[in-house]
Amino acid sequence: MLEKETYFTPREIVAELDKYIIGQNDAKRNVAIALRNRWRRMNAQADMQKEIMPNNILMIGSTGVGKTEIARRLAKIADAPFVKVEASKFTEVGYVGRDVESMVRDLVEQAVGMVQAQKKKEVKERAVQIVEDRILDALIPPLKSAGQLSTPDPDKDLNEKTRERFREKIRNGEMEDRKVEIVVENNTNPGVGVIGGAVDEVSMMNIQEMISGMLPKRNKKRKVTIAEARKILLEEESAKLIDMDEVKELAIQKAENTGIIFIDEIDKIAASSSQGKGPDVSREGVQRDLLPIVEGSTVNTKYGPMNTDHILFIAAGAFHISKPSDLIPELQGRFPIRVELENLTKEDFFQILKAPKNALTKQYHALLASENVELEFNEDALEEIAEIAFQINTEVENIGARRLHTVMSHLLNEFLFDVPDVIGPNAKIAITRDMVQQKLSGLVQNRDLSQYIL
Repeated sequence: MLEKETYFTPREIVAELDKYIIGQNDAKRNVAIALRNRWRRMNAQADMQKEIMPNNILMIGSTGVGKTEIARRLAKIADAPFVKVEASKFTEVGYVGRDVESMVRDLVEQAVGMVQAQKKKEVKERAVQIVEDRILDALIPPLKSAGQLSTPDPDKDLNEKTRERFREKIRNGEMEDRKVEIVVENNTNPGVGVIGGAVDEVSMMNIQEMISGMLPKRNKKRKVTIAEARKILLEEESAKLIDMDEVKELAIQKAENTGIIFIDEIDKIAASSSQGKGPDVSREGVQRDLLPIVEGSTVNTKYGPMNTDHILFIAAGAFHISKPSDLIPELQGRFPIRVELENLTKEDFFQILKAPKNALTKQYHALLASENVELEFNEDALEEIAEIAFQINTEVENIGARRLHTVMSHLLNEFLFDVPDVIGPNAKIAITRDMVQQKLSGLVQNRDLSQYIL
């Protein structure tokens, strides 16, 4: 399942990350090596494959410096199932709340969705043909043969010719807005509750799925346009053509070998020596629940047992109050690669506004282009925006690149409100340094700024 990763060397992975993330070269190099090592393991000698464990990574850095974005982009490069969780949302086993195994079940769900999407592409051609026949049958039902094959049937011949004419119209998209009545499966079965003792999450899902499967499938009629019918029926017919047992098997394999779990805010479950003893027991309990999953264990999911030995875990935290050494020693040992991400400089902010493929300036340009309004930023205007964002982060609270969202929103909201009523189509908006200073002067002078902190 690692075909796509084959084509990415560590340098190529870093080059892909550079398209979206400015700076943080050390972190990029380490995740690139970790990703390539998975392909290396899968291509190593068979007797060694199970012995090679992933080098999990602990990222240390303030909010907004790119920790989550690095992990998310890495998963896209690898075409891998990816789950982001917040360690602070988990509770120790025995307490009300999410248990740590739920992140593995979420990962399998992601993998199932990815494999299903791939299988739907493979059967799309067949499904499109079946859907076309179903829409045609709804428009012009075929005439049944009278039983005497040798006797010509003018009505049947006319029916066939009419059907072929309509088939051409359907294929050419000439009847997209025409209403048609279709019969679809009604999958909205009522929820099933279980009365009695405590039932774990997996058992509950399995019971509900089993009872749902026993209930008779009901069909319902819907009157929709041919365009809508095509979407609805394509989904239904694609699902029928896919072997779900094979999907489950491949999804488990994909999640086990390529899955990435990003555990954010891991510093929130580290017990700092400066904190009281009260919540420390619960924090340590969550760490001990995390330990077997990160070490490698088998978790039961609705699609079957899932082994976590070769999942890549990337943990991240600001560690302002606590330190990585405040984590329990066993968990520290499971994150051998530690990377400290640097705080963003004024030059970083400037590059973030200008260089990435998904830069904020490009996003706002696309938003206004949809109204046929051209948005342009002068170079010195970008420098001024970067200076202001950096200054506010320094003087108020450092929220990293997220500060740019605040500043850009404050700068452009008036234009966004005036388009298209006041500023009409084919207009051009040029953002200059003077305009930035004028619109953001109040933002810089206001030292409280609580309303602008994200």
